[in-house]
Amino acid sequence: MLKHRLITAAILIPLIIFSVLLLPTPYFAMLTSLFILLGAYEWGNLCGWQSYFSRITYASTIALSLAASYYTLLYFPEITIILLTITCLWWLIALYWVWRYQQGYDLLPTIPWLKAGLGLLVLSPAWLALIHLHQHYERHWVIFLLILIWTADSGAYFIGKKWGKRKLAAKVSPGKTFEGVLGALITSGLVAVLYALLQQMTWSTLLIFLAICLLTVLVSILGDLVESLFKRQMDIKDSGQILPGHGGILDRIDSLTAATPVFVLSLLLLGNLF
Repeated sequence: MLKHRLITAAILIPLIIFSVLLLPTPYFAMLTSLFILLGAYEWGNLCGWQSYFSRITYASTIALSLAASYYTLLYFPEITIILLTITCLWWLIALYWVWRYQQGYDLLPTIPWLKAGLGLLVLSPAWLALIHLHQHYERHWVIFLLILIWTADSGAYFIGKKWGKRKLAAKVSPGKTFEGVLGALITSGLVAVLYALLQQMTWSTLLIFLAICLLTVLVSILGDLVESLFKRQMDIKDSGQILPGHGGILDRIDSLTAATPVFVLSLLLLGNLF
């Protein structure tokens, strides 16, 4: 399993980095929308839709939402901050659901169209935030965000596997531990500090930036837990099988779907600080 994960990552990561650096934003938007639509197709399975037609129809609906998001980004960029604020409020609700589930109370909706609406909140704003970051900031900001989350995931995986004992949310995702969370924060924190030094941030700005990055990492873990919660409700181990050793697309982007809106909203609220 680990071998397959490493091979898949070795192929995908360079392709993703090159696309971030070389593609104009419209083409980058089209490329990343393919991942979102594949994730939407898998989310249809989490809604309980087994037929290809239902899941393709749902993915088509998400495609329309992405087109509307891109139109908003081009012509009404000031609305972006409102959309991302609403998204972050949704993740607060999701955090409450995870906490209550751990206490034995399942608050997750069971009606397919409600879960489909939640999928829209998970997928579309994350894509909008990523495209906003690519268009309005220098490209290395996108690379940094990706590396931050990848580093956090790797730190959580390896440190949690080696030293993990105390379960983070055993009823939601038994494999996650507090030691893994600490590993994610330490490894990603080092990446954030290194990036801040390369950007020649002042010490006060560095501390604020580090706080944003650590918050982003914590929210990325929440994104993983929320997807696990939906999969547990449907008794599904992986969202799909498209990526060898990794499962489905949702299994790979769940952290980013939560982290990206929080990170980009933080940059927007802080104006020209960075």
